[in-house]
Amino acid sequence: MNTKNPTIIYLRVSTAEQETDSQEHQVLEFCRVRGWQSPLIFRDAASGAASTRPGLEDLLAQVRAGGVHQVVTYKLDRLGRSLTHLAIIVGELQMRNVALICTSQGIDTSKQNPVGQLQLGVLMAVAEFERALIKERTLAGLEVARRRGKRLGRPPLDPKVVRLIQDTAARLGHQVRAIAREIHTSPSTVCRVLARSGLGANASAT
Repeated sequence: MNTKNPTIIYLRVSTAEQETDSQEHQVLEFCRVRGWQSPLIFRDAASGAASTRPGLEDLLAQVRAGGVHQVVTYKLDRLGRSLTHLAIIVGELQMRNVALICTSQGIDTSKQNPVGQLQLGVLMAVAEFERALIKERTLAGLEVARRRGKRLGRPPLDPKVVRLIQDTAARLGHQVRAIAREIHTSPSTVCRVLARSGLGANASAT
């Protein structure tokens, strides 16, 4: 969509909800009172962190194209899949000088609103804290796995696959993609075998 508009509305419902009508009415009224005429509206119906959101992707594309002053939504949880995801979106909006406004929560991150800027700072700090906790838990889990003798990283390659790659390389030359096509494996696997065989420096990616 190439149409430029300074105001974008984003609406999302989960599978437990029926429609966006109530959100849309409230958000449109909010924009009307402020004189923001004919805003662009993007909608998604999604549930869960893994759900695709074409409406959100289109919204971000519009923001990146320029000319957007504010993104208006009903609540923060309509926008982000998680706190970290939300912080990433807000960070991009901030970088592009686009305000985020949540009509039902009194959140407004525009520069004219010092309270909104404070809210934004708290949001980013909490998201950073969440990322640190996730990293700490991940590292602790890896350490426990090491102590129990669990092998980490990529699984070892099947010796038969290694031999097949080596034999094919001897016949075809060290052409990574040609070898991968012939034996129906990935180029990265071929590269690993050739590198471990001391042939990686001469391996061609063609």
